[in-house]
Parts: sequence; C-alpha cells; structure tokens
Amino acid sequence: MDSHTFGTRCPHCLGATKVVTKQEIGDEPAKAEFKDAEKRFAVLLDNIRSAWNVGSILRTADGFGFTHAYLCGITPTPEQNSVKKTSLGAEEFVTWSYHKDAVNLIEGLKLEGWKVIALEEDKHAVSISHVANSQFPNPILLIAGSEVTGVDPGLLTLADEICFIPMRGQKRSFNVAVAFGVAAFTISSKNTSA
Repeated sequence: MDSHTFGTRCPHCLGATKVVTKQEIGDEPAKAEFKDAEKRFAVLLDNIRSAWNVGSILRTADGFGFTHAYLCGITPTPEQNSVKKTSLGAEEFVTWSYHKDAVNLIEGLKLEGWKVIALEEDKHAVSISHVANSQFPNPILLIAGSEVTGVDPGLLTLADEICFIPMRGQKRSFNVAVAFGVAAFTISSKNTSA
C-alpha cells in the first residue's frame, strides 16, 4: 500500500511485490465460517516453471482451505492467462503475492510464528505420514519446489520439518501439483479446527 512505510515493497525482502486481496465470500454463512476456520494454511511455490502446475496448485489450495500463495523466483503469477485458465477462478479466493527472495520471506514468516514444512526428497526428510500424526498450533506454510531442482537448500535449512511422499512405483516423485495435493490434504485434514 502506498501509505505503508515500505510502500509497494515487501517488508521482508524489500523486493517488488504485488498482493492480490480480492476475496469474495458468498451469502452462505456455513461457507464463510469454514473459510474463517481455515486461515491457518499458506503455500510457497519456489521456482515452479509451469503455469499450468501453478494454476492447478491454486485450485487445490482453495479446495483444502489454503488462503494465501507466496509465488517466488521464476514461478508464474495469475497475471498470466495459463495460470488463470488452469485455476478456474481460484486466484480470486486464494490471495497471492510475488517475492523474488524466498529465503528472506521465510525468515520473516518464521518471526511471525509460522510453522514451515517443506515437501522434498532429502536425507533429513520424514514420511508425510509422520506429519499426518502431528498437530501444529501455529499457522502452517507448506513449501513446494521445482520438479527438476527441488526446494532451494536455503529454504530447507529454515524449514521446521521436511517431508516426503513414499513412492511405490518406479518413479521417484509425483508431479508438483499432485504432490502438493497429497501434502495439502494430509496437513489440512489433521490441523483443521473446524
């Protein structure tokens, strides 16, 4: 906001930021209460190349009650038609902001009390079932990274938890949008107060 101390810059990394806050809730009181109860989840997309994956993640994020998406690095934003086409309007319900430097952003969010969970195949990672059996009182930020290079090592260092999805087939990983859906369901179903 122009009247804010940082103007249109991110208060954490001072990078150029655009926040979309248009969020309309219908006349259904039950839906409004559900949305209010779910304001504990956000997603950070770290260098996701595919606009279609970003749109799919936004649509899934809305379905599981995630209310904000931090789009970082080369991740396309809903200003691109391909993101909008795939999200089918979910960008109207999941607010989003763009940040160049995800590490600075995470450092700031952790100071605000966010629990950070990274979805990544890593030697320190635990199975998603471990996370499914944990309840976190803090708001939760789920990080999903590039399918090729993974989550930035700087972000993994800052994560409170690193988790992976066990694979039963020959491939080592899921498509990032599918992986986000599995993790978002697992985390939100266990950590929902409604």
